Amino acid sequence: MLQLDHVGSTSVRGLPAKPLIDINLVVADTTDEEAYVPQLEAIGYELRVREPDWYEHRLLRGFDPPVNLHVFNPGCEELDKMVTLRDWLRTHPDDRDLYARAKRELAAREWKYVQNYADAKSDVIHELLARARA
Repeated sequence: MLQLDHVGSTSVRGLPAKPLIDINLVVADTTDEEAYVPQLEAIGYELRVREPDWYEHRLLRGFDPPVNLHVFNPGCEELDKMVTLRDWLRTHPDDRDLYARAKRELAAREWKYVQNYADAKSDVIHELLARARA
């Protein structure tokens, strides 16, 4: 393990969130699953997703409490985005409220796939990241 970060809505006080914790784990090489998956399975995680076309991302699911464990390679740009957004929302209440409103509006809709909901948040996330990086 090279890095571990609590990210996502549960990492920001006052932000509405599903009862699911998102954690980013950085390992030397996500494709070398034998180096980390067996240890995670031994403590109750299940490998659910392999995304070779999206940063070689892996997703493992934990159950008590419910956790999405996102596994990335070092230097992955997605890691920076998630931590930057988390830190910005923790320190900028107006933007946290903006994001909360967007999440509530989108959550009220019916989505065929959870990923469609996630994709629909992209515009507001890009707006917030632009402010955070300015």
